[in-house]
Amino acid sequence: MARVKRAVNAHKKRRVVLERASGYRGQRSRLYRKAKEQVTHSLVYSFEHRKDKKGDFRRLWIQRINAAARANGMTYNRFIQGLKIAEVEVDRRMLAEMAVHDPAAFAALVEISRANVPAVKGDETATAGAAPQGQKAAEAAAQSGDAASVEAVQQAENVAARND
Repeated sequence: MARVKRAVNAHKKRRVVLERASGYRGQRSRLYRKAKEQVTHSLVYSFEHRKDKKGDFRRLWIQRINAAARANGMTYNRFIQGLKIAEVEVDRRMLAEMAVHDPAAFAALVEISRANVPAVKGDETATAGAAPQGQKAAEAAAQSGDAASVEAVQQAENVAARND
């Protein structure tokens, strides 16, 4: 039976681990045993954080939408409620993008939301004449005769269609 020599494979395995650990501090980048432990932990951390990143971005988008909605005299909760009633299907990522880069279109969406949100006692931001539920946002905007809101709804639908 032939003798098995492992030196080449063992050195390659150690070299790969030490290459992955380059940039770590102290012994974790120089000593194989410490480097192997740190590389394993790093892979675990990166897996966990890839999952966390989705929620982090959603929270960021909600903060941006809330700030822009409040700048237009409405809370985030009422804004989203009005959009759902108006059947405007724009996700939070696109709403946050509009809030930052296209405030006029976002303001038009706030007006659509405001027109569709039911009035609540003590709430000055909602109008008394709420649009009937199930009515499309584009139809509501067209009936109101506001060209800016019609354009904003069409633009939001176009952006949503491009991202699908």
